[in-house]
Amino acid sequence: MSHVFPRHCASDLPTAVGGDGCFLIDAVGKRYFDGSGGAAVSCLGHSNTRVRDAIKAQVDQLAFAHTGFFTSEPAEALADLLIEHAPQGMERVYFVSGGSEAAEAAIKLARQYFTERGEPQRRHLIARQQSYHGNTLGALAAGGNAWRRQQFAPLLMEASHIPPCYEYTLRAAGESLEDYGIRSADALEAEILRLGPDTVMAFMAEPVVGATLGAVTAAPGYFKRIREICDRYGVLLILDEVMCGMGRTGHLFACDAEGVTPDILCIAKGLGAGYQPIGAMLTTGTVYDTIANGTGFFQHGHTYLAHPVACAAGLAVVSEMLERDLIGQVRARGAYFEAQLRARFAQNPHVGDIRGRGLFWGLEFVADRESKTPFDPSLGLAGKLKKAAFAEGLICYPMPGTRDGKTGDHVLLAPPFIATEAELDGALDALSRALDGVLAAA
Repeated sequence: MSHVFPRHCASDLPTAVGGDGCFLIDAVGKRYFDGSGGAAVSCLGHSNTRVRDAIKAQVDQLAFAHTGFFTSEPAEALADLLIEHAPQGMERVYFVSGGSEAAEAAIKLARQYFTERGEPQRRHLIARQQSYHGNTLGALAAGGNAWRRQQFAPLLMEASHIPPCYEYTLRAAGESLEDYGIRSADALEAEILRLGPDTVMAFMAEPVVGATLGAVTAAPGYFKRIREICDRYGVLLILDEVMCGMGRTGHLFACDAEGVTPDILCIAKGLGAGYQPIGAMLTTGTVYDTIANGTGFFQHGHTYLAHPVACAAGLAVVSEMLERDLIGQVRARGAYFEAQLRARFAQNPHVGDIRGRGLFWGLEFVADRESKTPFDPSLGLAGKLKKAAFAEGLICYPMPGTRDGKTGDHVLLAPPFIATEAELDGALDALSRALDGVLAAA
């Protein structure tokens, strides 16, 4: 009997014993193509020599030094490298152990920023429906997924949620993409005015929405208008790139594609590529200086902040991406992947939308394509697809509740940056077989 507390108590999971490039291997030798990178994590695959060697070397030199007493060489070097390539204006990096911690730190920093500025009345956080920012209580409160929030709602802080920029279902007939993007962004201004402009501290959003909406990109002009609105009312812009950042969408930082710079930026997942648990919160010099010239102390922290071994892994991961131009490869492979997705699935009567960027793609499933009506949730389509794909040797990330946390199904695909065209084709073959079987039984 296992004494591990699993995610699902009735699950009977195979044991992973090895990794080889884009594949994971279980105890009986079966190979699984990691078509979702776990949860958009394993961007370099599972056997990168450079990263493994960096971890071993760091353990031999220094395993741990608490940041209340020391900084470390890998933390300093990784911060320098990230800032060198970050959006202009970013100046400081606060290392944590994952995406939820990065989001939590961002929310608390936003609040402390305004208290240090003498504006303690700024307490409201605005985010978007069908967003996901993590599972700590602050991050969960920021997230807008009804199912994830439901049982914990009495414990969550107050947060406002505006509609996502989700043109597949929310763009009006005859409305251009550009007009829809501006209209969608203007919902932020309306919510700021409703709450009171001098009471709002931050707006938090994913540049490309990940787990809960399925690789939804914003309409053209959306984030530029969001930036203008935040500036107009003195509201901090927090961008959550935990899932879509670190090269996943064809830019080291996903917001580069939108031409905007946030005040606070969250990264994780691809930063450590699965080799070590690490995340980070980046912030502008303006935000940092407000703390530094005020109390001089960010009232927040965890034991494993800027862990030397995790930072050594992150440094090797980002160096590998940049020196091998793997982000350029993401753009090239992404174009191929998109073409294959559309060739195979665009005419499927139950595939309503194919969307994404780089190597970050989602397929949304519908019972009726013309009306965009989702499948009945009682069918459990997403869960069945996950099992069927896994049986075919494909790890993918299907999710229910796409539309509102209850209805709708999609699958998220986020293969490793190193995947070959042949490997991507094999993954889509497996997905096609699994989907055909599940839809035939629906």
